[in-house]
Amino acid sequence: MKASQFYISTLKEAPADAEVVSHQLMTRAGMIKKLGAGVYTYMPMGLRVIRKVEAIVREEMNRAGAVECVMPVVQPGELWSESGRFQTMGPELLRVQDRHERDFVIQPTSEEAVTDIARQDLRSYKQLPKNLYQIQTKFRDERRPRFGLMRGREFIMKDAYSFDRDEASAKVSYQVMAKAYRAIFDRFGLTYRAVAADSGAIGGDLSEEFQVIASTGEDAIVYSTGSDYAANMEKAEALKPTGPRGAATQAMTKTLTPGKSTCADVAELLQLPLKQTVKSLVLATDQTDEDGKVVKSQVWLLLLRGDHDMNEIKVSKVPGLDQGFRFATVPEILEHFGTKPGYLGPIGLKQPVKLVADREVALMADWVCGANEEDFHLTGVNWGRDLPEPDAVADIRNVVPGDAAPDGKGTLAIERGIEIGHIFYLGTKYSTAMDATFLAEDGKPRHFEMGCYGIGITRLPAAAIEQNHDARGIIWPDALAPFTVVICPVGMDRSEAVKAAAEALYAELMAAGVDVILDDRGERPGAMFADWELIGVPHRVTIGDKSLTDGVVEYQRRRDTAATKVPAAEIAAFVKGWLAA
Repeated sequence: MKASQFYISTLKEAPADAEVVSHQLMTRAGMIKKLGAGVYTYMPMGLRVIRKVEAIVREEMNRAGAVECVMPVVQPGELWSESGRFQTMGPELLRVQDRHERDFVIQPTSEEAVTDIARQDLRSYKQLPKNLYQIQTKFRDERRPRFGLMRGREFIMKDAYSFDRDEASAKVSYQVMAKAYRAIFDRFGLTYRAVAADSGAIGGDLSEEFQVIASTGEDAIVYSTGSDYAANMEKAEALKPTGPRGAATQAMTKTLTPGKSTCADVAELLQLPLKQTVKSLVLATDQTDEDGKVVKSQVWLLLLRGDHDMNEIKVSKVPGLDQGFRFATVPEILEHFGTKPGYLGPIGLKQPVKLVADREVALMADWVCGANEEDFHLTGVNWGRDLPEPDAVADIRNVVPGDAAPDGKGTLAIERGIEIGHIFYLGTKYSTAMDATFLAEDGKPRHFEMGCYGIGITRLPAAAIEQNHDARGIIWPDALAPFTVVICPVGMDRSEAVKAAAEALYAELMAAGVDVILDDRGERPGAMFADWELIGVPHRVTIGDKSLTDGVVEYQRRRDTAATKVPAAEIAAFVKGWLAA
């Protein structure tokens, strides 16, 4: 490709709404152009990156035995009603009606469509296993789309779906995909971790996320310093504390704490460790009638150590809270506790509540909590003596650095990551809901055991940029770069020697299959170099009259601080050697 024929549209400044580096640089490099909130045009430079991502994903999926198809973006709502997701998914599922007022959805994933295919075509255990995948446009109506392609509304995803005869073979298929994913992300040249994860709205049991490590990542990744254990924050288990509960050594005392409504402020005032305080979080669950009207509500009080934070995913697995919960309203809090938030506690309630204690709190003695009276807290609180044992004890907190690893090996550390892939073992969640069966060896119908496997095709380049950039722009790994090599001839329009050398090198690299672009636009050297450093092409060859007179050209990798002089006659072999390495 020659630059004069290509579409290059770089910008000196990023738009004001570009908050993260990848959004700023992809916009400035002319890779994406905003059309609407969370909706972007993939410009030619960006599309080349996306196509390279797709090619690697496609090669490894095919190698793993998956078979490509393409399912519709717009899908009948009746299929989604069969699975129950038409009713249970929130406003992130875009629902539309056609001219006949029939319901449709703009699919964010395709479990329903692929299950419908399987129940029509896969009739016998002899046809299993099967794995169908697609690389397709998706839409999720994000409440607050932001960060460019990191959290857009329309995006491209590779989603695959496996069908097996039993749980054991389904887990084999899962491991085949896990291996394929590692091969894919290894080829991209990114630093990543595979972490145990929660399955979320898709459902299922066994689940792993693939996270690109980046300081700007939205996700917290937890890993052990002494083993291979890794999980995202939602999934990471806080190891149950050992030892018996400490004995009470203090009398419970109502203590004045004027204006101190947080655990940190109370601990500072009382000159106590923050971990001796207990915070109160008030939730509520609603019972509704057939019309969806709330007929009864139950208030819950969750107790966590003052230096810990609630983990909503873990809370959602507590019996009684597992069908959905919300934070209690101020009127509900006043009705049950008699005071405003900031001074709440489990003692002296106006109305009964369901009490859930984190496992750490359940073993604490002589702790501090709100007194249910403004400007007062209770010190020296103890279970059994001052209040009954909780209704439930559960792991409901986020882990923190230094916690013991759940596998008993080492302690936990935390780093930031960006999710680029997710694999699930679904079991029979969708096949049962949609009555998708095959005839087993005994001649009886059985529901398919399923798995699903996603990669964010358009999210991945953004994640790569968050991990690979500097003050000058993007630094693409070779496998992802829109062009692998750029030839920058200085004064090509004025020097026949420069033009001839540039054209000859361009032709030789093209013949060798190198993805090369020749910048024949006649730009000044500073502007030309700035463009390609911003775009992030990983290898650059500069050809000028002066260097040619000395029989050399300059080669520079995007990460290098200085160029290397290479004999002009050897530059093609030199570049091909770098690429092979």
